[in-house]
Amino acid sequence: MSYLVLARKYRSNTFDEVVGQEHIGQTLVNAIKSGRVAHAFLFTGTRGVGKTTMARILAKALNCLAVDEPTVEPCNECEACVAISRGDDMDVIEIDGASNRGIEEIRELRANAIFSPSRCRYKIYYIDEVHMLTREAFNALLKTLEEPPAHVKFIFSTTETQKVPATILSRCQRFDFRNIPTRAIAAHLRVLCEAEKVQAADDALFRVARAAAGSMRDGLSLLDQLMSASGEVTDEGVVRILGTPSDERMNEIVGAIADGDAAAALGALAGVLQSGVTLDSVVAAMGDVYRNMMLVSTCGGDSDLIELPEMERRAVCELAGRFSTPVLVHALGLIQTAGRNIRGSSVARGLVEATLVRLAQSEKFINPESIVERLEQLSSTGPDAGQKKKHL
Repeated sequence: MSYLVLARKYRSNTFDEVVGQEHIGQTLVNAIKSGRVAHAFLFTGTRGVGKTTMARILAKALNCLAVDEPTVEPCNECEACVAISRGDDMDVIEIDGASNRGIEEIRELRANAIFSPSRCRYKIYYIDEVHMLTREAFNALLKTLEEPPAHVKFIFSTTETQKVPATILSRCQRFDFRNIPTRAIAAHLRVLCEAEKVQAADDALFRVARAAAGSMRDGLSLLDQLMSASGEVTDEGVVRILGTPSDERMNEIVGAIADGDAAAALGALAGVLQSGVTLDSVVAAMGDVYRNMMLVSTCGGDSDLIELPEMERRAVCELAGRFSTPVLVHALGLIQTAGRNIRGSSVARGLVEATLVRLAQSEKFINPESIVERLEQLSSTGPDAGQKKKHL
């Protein structure tokens, strides 16, 4: 028997199972209960956030054969539900907008739409990446989309809403899928690891969730890879597969910068690069550390904006106390500039090293305007008390 990846094996089957999209699930449930189901839906959002899953659940809710009318709880056992879950039901036609984008394909859709469904209540057309259709194809679809036969429903999904003509948008009910919070992804990955009887460290799952960047499918793909590689999920395994530097290594670099020790920062950078981590990954990780420190400095260490495991959160809070907020903001700009400049550069490592030196010795690169601003601030508020912080 062929292996079924986690994203397919554990695909959500009910509205309330779709992680992070409760607002959409509840709206669709209310529409079905009240009998106010639109004839056309547009699902928008980035990759891997549940658009296709939600479309299939809606299709099952409308066509479940175990009940005599649309239901908010499809049985997931009848022939229609099983076929829709597989994506091959004869009355729920899934179309790839990228490879069926021409006017001829839409003309064929219009010709077939007039015929009643074979066994279900509705004939449902689901067009994925609908923005890939040509202008002529969109125009050919307009009339059918505006006044479809009573037995036809349309569900469109796209990652690029701005490419969908306004004439199409105005004929659909639009649902915007949100990026899934890191903690929600991590919690879901924990549930799947328990179901698969796989040992997994909480910090490792959180790192996977953070790397997924709001996409549940990306998180599941990474988890699949980790399980295949070692049969368990460890922080070391995640770092190795993602090719990202460990939190300890990055904190060492930032700690050296806080001490004003440029040599130590460069030595720590060399150690990270020797471990096989790419320069791009180092710069991206530095940006994450400085962003989190900026959030600590401005919003407090308990802010929900800081998506880190508890141990790493404490380490970042401690580091943030060694910098002033203006320094952190300025550093983020320098890191972003470095990341942009190293692409295609023959001296990429030198540019990153120069950035570290500038951050560590920022007082030597200060401009006259910032000196005046600092003096004015000190004259009005007095010098800061307590631990010495790094300033521009």
